[in-house]
Amino acid sequence: MKFATKLFFAITAVLTIIFTVFGSWMMLSYFQKNLDGEFEQAQQEGRIFHNLFDIVYDSMAEYGHEYGVYSAVESAAASVERDGKKCFIWSGEQDYYGDINRAYYQFEEVKALSQEMAEKESFVSGVRPVEDKYYLVSVSKYEGISELLYLGISRDISSIYEDRQNLLNQYRLALVILLMVGTVSIYFLSHYLTRPIRELDAVMEQIAGGNLMERSDYESEDEIGTLSRNLNHMADRLVEQMKEKEEEARAKERFTAAFAHELKTPLTAIIGYADMLNTVGMSEEECREAYYYIYRQGKRLESLSHKLLELTSMEHTPLKKVRISAKELEENLRKTMRPIFEKKNIKGRIVMEKGVLYGDKELLLSVFYNLLDNAVKAAGEEGFILFKGMPAEKGYEIKVVDNGCGIPEQDIARITEAFYMVDKSRSRKEGGAGIGMTLCQKIISLHGGLWRISSRPGEGTVVQIFFPEREEADRV
Repeated sequence: MKFATKLFFAITAVLTIIFTVFGSWMMLSYFQKNLDGEFEQAQQEGRIFHNLFDIVYDSMAEYGHEYGVYSAVESAAASVERDGKKCFIWSGEQDYYGDINRAYYQFEEVKALSQEMAEKESFVSGVRPVEDKYYLVSVSKYEGISELLYLGISRDISSIYEDRQNLLNQYRLALVILLMVGTVSIYFLSHYLTRPIRELDAVMEQIAGGNLMERSDYESEDEIGTLSRNLNHMADRLVEQMKEKEEEARAKERFTAAFAHELKTPLTAIIGYADMLNTVGMSEEECREAYYYIYRQGKRLESLSHKLLELTSMEHTPLKKVRISAKELEENLRKTMRPIFEKKNIKGRIVMEKGVLYGDKELLLSVFYNLLDNAVKAAGEEGFILFKGMPAEKGYEIKVVDNGCGIPEQDIARITEAFYMVDKSRSRKEGGAGIGMTLCQKIISLHGGLWRISSRPGEGTVVQIFFPEREEADRV
């Protein structure tokens, strides 16, 4: 069952119950109010009848009980019996006035009503149904000289019950008409209110079917408007994630292609030189040169495998971050890089001010070695390299500066791609594998750091890295 249909039946049922209960309560209240008014009037008339009877009876009782009763009832009845009211006097055995058994007076229930009076009660009233009529009967006790008398007044109040029935019939008709009009209105209203939901459902069906560019145009400040905006946001995010996945897939394809190419080049050389050594007669010097070339290409493959293993292990091994002194890192870098600087006659300077970094020491050193190694290759003979570390706000900053060949602007964004080389011939000549900057980016990211590379061809390159303090680093 659709939501609009459920809403239609729910509202119709609720309104039917409300109108039925409320209408019944109103009619019952109206009827009870009229009935209470009749009872109040009956009590007043009963007291008047009782008082008139008492006054006349007291003055006439000296001539005898029965004479006093008849005289009193004639005088009282003349004042009371009008507008359809009938009086009676009954001793429990004798009818002094009004035959309670005659249909004319309709007093067949008077005996039962009189007998309901408790000993201490002096007045009682009630509604007695007789055939298709309703009578309001009020009875009071009167202590005569020789016997107990019951003084009563009866009045036909069938009109009140008829009014109630007529009102009930009219309300039923009005309720039927109201429900007929209401159900039609509710039907269209429920479909109007649920129209945005149906539109959202159609949009979601389109998105689920593959049309990721479909969007909801429903704008409102209500809950459905919020749902519409969230749906659009979800679709936008889904498109972004799809693009990210596609880019990731393309990156993996490029990685696979580049990896295969990187393997092919040294393997082709190794196989070629090995075949020459095996089949062609070569001089000792030529054999030595072939052995050296095979060795160099083998070392290149070994370096490539180590870096790939390092990159893979970082994806699955939890990073343990510890407190590392900047001066400790400075000493390690100086000892390692001094022979390299001296060999290439490079003016290298490594300075790290006092401070603390949080992370894995070996991984951080790997980043610094890679950056310094790239700087050495870029600077060449008699170049200049500066490696400087200094405390920064909420962290520690590293700068690596060289005056080498620089990087073209269009290549800066791609140097972190695996196997991407700005100068492939120079990189292979230097023994580069093309994934050093990929490792650097991964390690810096694992430490919660940020880096920026700025360079100008022919002038040099500056690499800036920021490592956050412990609280921020622990969140990564």
